[in-house]
Amino acid sequence: MIELVNIVKEFKVTGRGEAVHAVNDVSLTVEDGDIFGIIGFSGAGKSTLVRCINLLGRPSSGKVIIDGRDMMSLSDKELREARKKIGMIFQHFNLMPSRTVEENVAFPLKGSGLTKDQIHEKVMKLLKLVEIDEKASVYPSQLSGGQKQRVAIARALANDPNILLCDEATSALDPQTTQSILQLIKRLNKELGLTVVVITHEMAVIKSICNKVAVMENGRVAESGDVFAIFTDPQQQITKNFIRTTSNVSKVYEFVENDAEVVRLKEGEVLAILHYRQPEDVSVPLISTASRRYEVNLNILFADVEIIDNKSIGDTVVILQGENDNVSEAIKYLERHNLRVEVVKDARISV
Repeated sequence: MIELVNIVKEFKVTGRGEAVHAVNDVSLTVEDGDIFGIIGFSGAGKSTLVRCINLLGRPSSGKVIIDGRDMMSLSDKELREARKKIGMIFQHFNLMPSRTVEENVAFPLKGSGLTKDQIHEKVMKLLKLVEIDEKASVYPSQLSGGQKQRVAIARALANDPNILLCDEATSALDPQTTQSILQLIKRLNKELGLTVVVITHEMAVIKSICNKVAVMENGRVAESGDVFAIFTDPQQQITKNFIRTTSNVSKVYEFVENDAEVVRLKEGEVLAILHYRQPEDVSVPLISTASRRYEVNLNILFADVEIIDNKSIGDTVVILQGENDNVSEAIKYLERHNLRVEVVKDARISV
């Protein structure tokens, strides 16, 4: 549905004659029906990149191919028509305060050839779809943040788009409202067959609804792929940093750094994180089996197991205690069963 090929977006620095590469040689493919997340810290280039998809920010070089059409080669008129099939929602909603909810959603249908009654019927259908039809006659100032975003989503769907671009669409919302909007986007993806691109700086958003993700840093894609694979085996430090923000397990590093009592080891003990790589691993009693087979005590300090892309994934922080060789064999056993064992602290006696 979307193919970005070697996209570069430069901005000239006023008075210095220099060019800043906000996006630098990015290539991505978004399949039909994907919910594709693009994540990065502020200044990574993610919002600039998403504006290249509908050419609101025309790339300095590269190709933007939407549903087989080269967007860069279209005339102004053709581009305006093509953009109608690419809806977009923003962090601050961008609603017109002097128009009612119904008038806001109807605005993109101006000049569509539909009659006034047809426009009203379509708008009310869209408002019902996003569950805010009872607010049709009120103004944006009378709405909560979540309600405003539902109106913005309805407006973005007015021209029956194939693609929905979400630029930090939940950043201004509280956690509970964020989840309701994300679940709405996920439902629309399924019911309408929308291809969705989500721009965010929060890995929790990616984890909640996306099936693919690209991690951006300094205008480039540092890592991309299936969300489950990225979460279970991140390759780049920037990705690991993002993932740590979503998991309580990451607190173990703080505990070690601060020499917290909970992670103080006795002689012969090993503090480790068990990273589950495959969905079936969390339902197999690997820890109890390893403990019995190798006569090792495994004390579970805390764990974080959850569902990502309809698959179970999790990390468990444990302390292993036993004979040196037995602990080593227990670790090897866990690794043979596709757990990644990260030894955080080791107090075994050297041999």
